[in-house]
Amino acid sequence: MTTVDATFPSGGLLIDGAWEPDSSGGHRDHVNPATGEPLVRFAMAGVAEVDRAVRSAGAAFPAWKAWPPNERREVLLAIARLLERDDMDLAVLRSLEIGAVLKRKRGLSMAAEYWRYYAGWCDKVEGVTIPAYPGGRALDYTRPEPYGVVAVIIPWNGAVVSAGMKVAPALAAGNCVVLKPSELGALAALRFGELCLEAGLPPGVLNIVPGGPDAGHALVSHPGIAKISFTGGGATARRVMAAAAEQLTPVMLELGGKSASIVFDDADLALASTMAVQTSVVSLSGQGCVLPTRLLVHDAVYDDVEARVTEQVRSLRMGDPFEEGVQIGPVIDEAACQRILGVVDRARSEGAGRLLVGGGRPGGALSKGSYVEATVFGDVDRASDLAQEEIFGPVLAMIRFADEDEAVEIANGTQYGLGGFVFTNDLRRAHRVADALDVGTVGVNAFPPMPANAPFGGVKASGFGREGGRAGLDEYLRTKNVYVGLT
Repeated sequence: MTTVDATFPSGGLLIDGAWEPDSSGGHRDHVNPATGEPLVRFAMAGVAEVDRAVRSAGAAFPAWKAWPPNERREVLLAIARLLERDDMDLAVLRSLEIGAVLKRKRGLSMAAEYWRYYAGWCDKVEGVTIPAYPGGRALDYTRPEPYGVVAVIIPWNGAVVSAGMKVAPALAAGNCVVLKPSELGALAALRFGELCLEAGLPPGVLNIVPGGPDAGHALVSHPGIAKISFTGGGATARRVMAAAAEQLTPVMLELGGKSASIVFDDADLALASTMAVQTSVVSLSGQGCVLPTRLLVHDAVYDDVEARVTEQVRSLRMGDPFEEGVQIGPVIDEAACQRILGVVDRARSEGAGRLLVGGGRPGGALSKGSYVEATVFGDVDRASDLAQEEIFGPVLAMIRFADEDEAVEIANGTQYGLGGFVFTNDLRRAHRVADALDVGTVGVNAFPPMPANAPFGGVKASGFGREGGRAGLDEYLRTKNVYVGLT
């Protein structure tokens, strides 16, 4: 495997502006998923540390809320500049941590864009004047105000970007934050915390407490938390909501998906096939909530698309995430590897579809890592687990359809509603299908890049609430009405 230099975070937990190397939650030895070898040890928050982090954020809140908006904006812009400065270092750390293939030609940092966008909102949060009636003279107006202390729980597959999507608008609105990254992907989040301190973020405004389920439960059930923003799986989300219900804490959820790409017979088949492969099995080895892991293809072009997809998947190069030319890295850990392979084995034994390519794990130099071959099933039963359940791995299910109505019916026929993708050259059909899809995000002949100024989120079992755009800021504001009698 390639030897790389990485800037590991120097501290453990970030509480009240100081790094704590030890914790009542013990330590975790993180394993490099590409090699199976230990990478680094870091502290895990316990209940005591979570409590102190929440109290620190609560103590910092009055001053942060009162900060002049222009000064708050400058701190957020400074964070954006530091994220851009250290873009490649963070990318290297992410590749070591989760096995994502390193993109050597880094452009403008996606995470930085969220900080820059929400920095611009700091001095633009304003209320409205309401006509006063019935009778009398009065001034009636609204004040958008921050909640207070927000608990932010982010996944391992994009910690720094997720922090941008959640923490940036929360801070721009005047809240303080306790951030709990996943224990599977805490290193990049901790390094991000170092950059926030360097940018001049005051102590206590952002606290970072990596940890497992106990730390998560302590955070979402804490009486000092005024709002919860969670990204993750549905089972965990239900536990978050149950804990939040005890304190009547409002919750925003961004959960899983089983997104479908719909390829009509008039589509650009080369584009549709390439995007299907790149977004379902190549991107993060299929470990993304909005990735279209179902490929619905019209009968008239199904065989053509199946041949194109199969050929492309067979040609993909799997290996060391730092090696030039490698397209697919490992999945996050050995447990995920075994879970994904179990899904594939069950699909084969139950006859859920025809295995076209992949279905196992590579040997040789990759045998010690958590690698799963890019896998494609053809003619998948639309009612099977393979077509219904989120796999979170490099497994694509291809399904035939006969007409537009059936395509929409199949696409909407799961519990999820995060994303949907349409490939057609018929503009009227594109709008009809986009309107009919029961999802939060639709891409037509493209995969949306999730820009900072556009809303993102799901419906049904994919969650509720939005990240990005003005809607993402509104998640962290609540409205107060003020009525002043003038007679």
